[in-house]
Amino acid sequence: MSDYGDVTEAGTVRFRRVLPGPVERVWAFLTEPEKRATWFGGGPMELRAGGAARMHIRHANLSPGETPPEKYRKANEGIEFDYCILAAEPPRLLAFTWPGEEGTPDSEVTITLTEQGDRVLLELTHRRLDRPGMIDVSGGWHIHLDLLRAKLEGTAAPAFWASVARYESEYPQRIP
Repeated sequence: MSDYGDVTEAGTVRFRRVLPGPVERVWAFLTEPEKRATWFGGGPMELRAGGAARMHIRHANLSPGETPPEKYRKANEGIEFDYCILAAEPPRLLAFTWPGEEGTPDSEVTITLTEQGDRVLLELTHRRLDRPGMIDVSGGWHIHLDLLRAKLEGTAAPAFWASVARYESEYPQRIP
């Protein structure tokens, strides 16, 4: 299984990671704001269909000592946005909207967790994207899921901004 996102249909990219379990621990890193902030972004989340959520992504906390590329300097200090929970079935399914860029509709993210012995298969599917959106979110999900795996394994996190630059150059060739 590759760490790279796969195009599963038009406008859809899927990522798969096998992570150390148990499933409840992985679920906690997806849904508890303090734990989620260590690999992605914190913020409150009402875990029910139709629930409100707010994301606070602080890239500077994910990339200590790294200088972000110029185009991400502003984002490095923080991004905040509201989104909506579409489904929450602890500890197996989480689905939510993802705000589109100005003038584009929201997309949808679904994360499923499946136990595999003492490991957990995480599948993240991001739908309703145009090609530029697929390229953009693919690099982001790739590095954030790498950070999640490192956090769960207790290993050193990869260099955030160096990874972003790498995936930005690779995904345009991977997304048809």
